[in-house]
Amino acid sequence: MAGGNILVVDDDKKTVATIKLYLENAGFEVSVAHDGRQALEAARAAPPDLVVLDLMLPLVSGMDVCRMLRAESDVPVIMLTARTTEDDKLRGLRLGADDYITKPFSPRELVARVRTVLRRAAPKPQRARLQFGELTVDLERHQVRLRDRDISLTPAEFRVLESLARSPGRVFNRQELVERAFGYDYEGLDRTIDAHIKNLRKKIEPDRLHPSRILTVHGVGYKFSAGSDDA
Repeated sequence: MAGGNILVVDDDKKTVATIKLYLENAGFEVSVAHDGRQALEAARAAPPDLVVLDLMLPLVSGMDVCRMLRAESDVPVIMLTARTTEDDKLRGLRLGADDYITKPFSPRELVARVRTVLRRAAPKPQRARLQFGELTVDLERHQVRLRDRDISLTPAEFRVLESLARSPGRVFNRQELVERAFGYDYEGLDRTIDAHIKNLRKKIEPDRLHPSRILTVHGVGYKFSAGSDDA
């Protein structure tokens, strides 16, 4: 089927059957699981394009399934649950869920949400190399060169630099940089970004005390300058 493969996880077999029927009618291929352990096994055996995941599951909870899936892949997750409190929703989103639907729900709305999340998650064409004067950021090789010499960066430093350099001129606060560089489930302090910025400036700035590439926007965060127009 052209719509993609959706893994539906819920211990209520009637709910699973309803979701499966509507998704298949919409052109999706559907696989199912009825507990958290089955869900993980199914996702690992045949990685789906999206997971519809109930929060309350036997054996392994939906929250734990989401956490483990997110640690292993970028598969989009729509959480499906009877819980409606804001804290529950935020917890699911912090674990990496892409959307949240509460029971009872409209199957047609669920199909629409699946389509929206898949569109949002579709890979976008990206340049493999970013060039800023004498500074080159090679995204495929995870390499940085400055004036024809290789700059040694840690994986974390590269992710921070990549996050900034993909959107020159845009100001990011610390939390946004954490989420872009390390994901929504990162548990470190957002102030660790300051340490990575300090190290990056030592390595790529001609004068780290007067930076011209990675700029501080006081009271907000940081931005990457591609040239004088961004300073």
